[in-house]
Amino acid sequence: MAYYPIFLDLKGKVILVVGGGRVAERKVEALLDSGAEIRIVGGKITEGLNKLVELRDLVCLNDEFQDKHLEGVFLVIAATDDRELNHRISTVAKEKGLLVNAVDQPADCNFIVPSIVRQGDLQIAVSTSGKSPALARKLRKQLDKQFGDEYESFLILMGCLRKKILAQGLAQEENSRIFNEIVNSDILDALLRKDRERTRFILRRSLPDFPDLEECLECLTKRNAL
Repeated sequence: MAYYPIFLDLKGKVILVVGGGRVAERKVEALLDSGAEIRIVGGKITEGLNKLVELRDLVCLNDEFQDKHLEGVFLVIAATDDRELNHRISTVAKEKGLLVNAVDQPADCNFIVPSIVRQGDLQIAVSTSGKSPALARKLRKQLDKQFGDEYESFLILMGCLRKKILAQGLAQEENSRIFNEIVNSDILDALLRKDRERTRFILRRSLPDFPDLEECLECLTKRNAL
């Protein structure tokens, strides 16, 4: 079966993580910046998970899983060390039409979680369709070395530039020319070196009369990225 890759907007959604061990802790860590409301069901949780609950004000029910815990939930992660329990959670969740992932049990999932390379707003998902998570992790580590902090800086800059350029009402072809010219320039190297003058020079080649360039560069300065 070929999986369809997708990025979900979880802001405001209720996510249930069942389990209190290290695996559940990693799953919660990965969800923390998604804007989701995270609920944890686990009779005994790790010290690290307990700290996350306290620091991030998460909902933790020190209880055994019951079907009622699925009420009002959007997505479920079954991360216990009991395969039969994970299977039961998956079965009930699917009956309710919920998204469910049972860790290391592909047959009990209707979605799988890829390995993620993340640099700010840049996210690269690596998946082997469940065939070899170890290979996915290896590839992720290789990509981690390839995509550094300069990509995060670039997307901060482009977030500002794109909004202001589109507001000028230029033709679509002109917008496309500008964006492609910037992407294909050596701006990433300039950002890697935190070279403000070089970054400005590169952008001025594509945007000679752009009035808001300094404002966009200042976005990077405020984050100590330039």
